[in-house]
Amino acid sequence: MTISYVGSGATASGASSVTVAYPSAPSAGQLGVLQVVSGHATEAVPSTPSGWTLAGTLSGGGGTFGAGTGPRRLTWFVRVMRGGDTQPTTAIPSGSSGSVIAGTITLLARSAGTGWRWASSLGDRTTSSTAFTATGQSPLTFKAGDFCWLGYALPASGTTFTAQGATATGVTFGTVTANRVTSAVATGNAARTAAGSVAVSSGAASIAPTITATLSVAGTGVAGMLRIREASSDVNAAPQSVFPPRNLVSVTGLAGDDITSVTVYRQAGTALTPVRAAAGVDTTGANVLLRVDAEQPFGVAHNYAVDLTDVNGSTWRAYSGPITSTVDGDVISDAVRGVGAKVFIEEWPEKRRSREATTFNVGGRLVVVGKPRSAAQSTITVSTDTSEDGDNLQDILDHATEGILLIRKQISLEGVDGYQALIEDSERRQWTIAYRLWELSTAETEPWPDVLEASGFTLQDVANNVSTLSDLAAQFATLLAVALYDFG
Repeated sequence: MTISYVGSGATASGASSVTVAYPSAPSAGQLGVLQVVSGHATEAVPSTPSGWTLAGTLSGGGGTFGAGTGPRRLTWFVRVMRGGDTQPTTAIPSGSSGSVIAGTITLLARSAGTGWRWASSLGDRTTSSTAFTATGQSPLTFKAGDFCWLGYALPASGTTFTAQGATATGVTFGTVTANRVTSAVATGNAARTAAGSVAVSSGAASIAPTITATLSVAGTGVAGMLRIREASSDVNAAPQSVFPPRNLVSVTGLAGDDITSVTVYRQAGTALTPVRAAAGVDTTGANVLLRVDAEQPFGVAHNYAVDLTDVNGSTWRAYSGPITSTVDGDVISDAVRGVGAKVFIEEWPEKRRSREATTFNVGGRLVVVGKPRSAAQSTITVSTDTSEDGDNLQDILDHATEGILLIRKQISLEGVDGYQALIEDSERRQWTIAYRLWELSTAETEPWPDVLEASGFTLQDVANNVSTLSDLAAQFATLLAVALYDFG
């Protein structure tokens, strides 16, 4: 796993706005880092270019904004390239005497990983010196292989750098490549933009880095580190060969990206629905999160999206591939227990809603005062064709978690798919065949509470696959292997 430097383009400068060129035509998947150095009487933050993300900004250095002196702002924007990317434009408010803005784009490439992760820490130096040091205001996590971009923003355009570096307790950095970017900006009150890069050789820590430099003349300014990493976290979904269908969603590689919280969504079309017991899960110290989705629609392509929040508070989104769950009938199930029955919805003639209300005759006019409408109540007629399906439905009606049923059509259908609270049921048998007709009296309700996690497999599933505990131990080396296994 290696992040490599592709190149840095020419620095563009202006009084209030710049459009910055790429060093070369960017390739899809590369990471663009737009470093902006600016000076303004109000210390304004440059505008975020379309399609880019603000990765860090700080104004500092002390003093009063003026020619070659006072605060300057260092800002980073990042973008994962798509190919054919347009040049970005960023701006600060116009009309300020002496204002200046300059931008440079650097392209990076990665050899592995599932994406890009970044975090920044910036600080300033207010005491003039040729031995420049600035300690970041926030800690960063480090591990071997991290790529660190060192940026500098100084008020004096004529100042040059004879050395650049970084230190952090518990972390060993490699050899710094200094002056990847170095440009004197003569516009307005002037500025100096500069940058170098270094990789982490060894060590792991969570600490605020100190960025250093040796200047040609004593000066003040801002410096920071943009720590960039190849992402390890990913999400995958796999259908299990069981009835009713359920999908195993695995979110992996969390520790490598310092992920502390995960939310898993099922996505059908553009709609995102949180997966059971997978909203804001604390994953501090964990590397894997597994959840079973037993409430997905049937006959409709869907995938899974995850929001990954890291120790720095940044949130990243990843997506799984698509799955289409298929069945050969309608299904009534209990997703918490992981059981269900194949049925055929024969009749669902009406949805009845009541409203507790009182009518008053006021001078010949009727005034109705009432409470909100109730949830819909229905009598649903379903049938089962086999003894097994009938017995399965009987089991669900006997032991439905919190008395709730999940009804789904063979092809997902709005107004049918949903949760019903069971009020009563009746069964009519055909004594010569296994066919049974059921009338279910129900009321629409909310899903089971989110704290009730869906069952990935039952003890019966395990018993159907292994004979003894010794067989179980021999087949599975870890509990994670058990959780990932398809017991269908």
